Formats: sequence, structure tokens, C-alpha cells
Amino acid sequence: MPARNQLRVLVDTADDPRSREVDLDFPREWVEFFDPEDPKHLIRADLTWLLSRWTCIFGKGCHGIIEGGSQDGCCSHGAFFTDSDDEARVRAAAKKLTPETWQHHVRGFKNYTAMDTVDGKTPARRTATQGADGPCVFLNDADFPAGGGCALHAQALRDGVHPLEYKPDVCWQLPVRRDQDWHKRPDGTKILITTLTEFDRRGWGSGGHDLHWWCTSSPEAHVGREPMWQSYEPELTALVGKAAYAKLAELCAARARRGMVAPHPADPKRRLPIARAGNLSGGREPAAPPNTPKKR
Repeated sequence: MPARNQLRVLVDTADDPRSREVDLDFPREWVEFFDPEDPKHLIRADLTWLLSRWTCIFGKGCHGIIEGGSQDGCCSHGAFFTDSDDEARVRAAAKKLTPETWQHHVRGFKNYTAMDTVDGKTPARRTATQGADGPCVFLNDADFPAGGGCALHAQALRDGVHPLEYKPDVCWQLPVRRDQDWHKRPDGTKILITTLTEFDRRGWGSGGHDLHWWCTSSPEAHVGREPMWQSYEPELTALVGKAAYAKLAELCAARARRGMVAPHPADPKRRLPIARAGNLSGGREPAAPPNTPKKR
């Protein structure tokens, strides 16, 4: 007979999207290589993340970062600009928008941006929001005649350019995290270390743990037809340069042929390919299908 005194713990219910996310800490595979065009630039790449099948599912099952805001995706807040070049790019792109393509159309950079602080002290400019608790001002509703989602993203597609040409840096970089630090080696020389990895909940600081849902940890978003290093080729190239991306792609393809030791736990469970002795030196990889930017 079951014991009379039992301790029952209330956990997330099965319909809570967070309950399906994987833990933040798990084994990862990394590779290091020097930028072919800069011997003082070392790149550390998270193969577990870059070979994962994560893909943006905005409008296709995304739960949003705020409860009840699935239609907003990760656009529930304004996007902070990284520098003056970032601001200038968005300013130029916004001038291409009209009331027919941007639901919340306003003129003037100061009308669709706002001053805020990232750390509570240092002033920083971000995109404005649709009211105190509203999402980003550039977000069109799903039923907007010109289409839902980011107006800047949609305009880029209409103009035949990649959305990273029009959107704030933080918007097109997510969910890739790039950290850069100068490192002094024992012999006194210095190198720049660029780290490419997953922008998980912790990337948002302490508040990231309070997000209603975050896609990088969710199996629901690990349904891409291509691994990240292929589907995010334009973004990764913008982050490290063409030559470094080419080397990264070579290393990722080689790792995929051999089979991952530490695959992403949110990826679909499938049998990994077994490396054959005669194939260890490589062979031509099948051509990747052309990258088609998805509306986010």
C-alpha cells in the first residue's frame, strides 16, 4: 500500500511551454581557429549550438517571451541600439516605410525611438514601444493588410536585401551571442578572442529567467531543415567576416560528418552518422539550399 505521508511538489503543468525547455547547463563541443585574414583574431565557436536544428518559429508556434504575447514573439520590448552606425542604419530603413507597410507609422527618428538605460545608469537609445506595456513600435499586428511581424524585416524582403541590413543589431543577431575580449598570452602578446555561442536565457541578465518562454532551450524551435551554421550564414558572416565564416563552415561540415559527441539536448533525437575510416579526410558536402530569410 502507498505510504500515507507523501510529499507532493507542484511543478510546471504540461501545457506550460517552459516545462518543455531543456536545462541551461549541458555538455558542449567547441572549436577554436584563427581568422584566416587576421592572425591575432581567435574564434571560439560553440559547435553544439551551431550544428543544432534551431530555427525561428515566429508565427508558427512561438509562445512569446511574455505570457499572452505569442503574437509578439521576442519583440515585446524595444530594441537597444549598439552604436551610432546601428541607429543610422535603422533610421535609413525606416524612411522607406509608409502607412501602408508600417501599422504604427510615424515620421522622425525621435518619434519611433526612446531614451532608456540598460544598467539603470547609462543613457541608451532604443526603439519605442506601442505604449507603456506594448511591443516594439515596428511590430505589425498579425491581421495588418501588409502582413504581420517586423515592418523593417518585411521591407528588407520587399527590397531584396537581407533583413540584417535594416533591423537593429540585437534583432538580427539573436539568438547568436557574440562576445569579444582581448586576451594577454603568457609571452606578452595579445589576441582578440571572439566567442560565438547560444544566446540563452542568461544572455538577458537576471531577468531572463523570468521570461515566459525562450526558444533556444525549447525542442519546439529545434525543427530547422538546416543546421544553424547554414541557415544563419549571412548573420555569422556579418559577425566574423567572410574568410572566418568559410573556415567555420568547413569545420562545422567536418564535425557533422563524424557525428556529434555533445548534440544539443533540444534537438530531435536521431541516430548520429558513424564516421567511416575511408571518409575521415572529408569529401564534398552536398550543396546547401539557398538561405531564405524568415520573417521574425
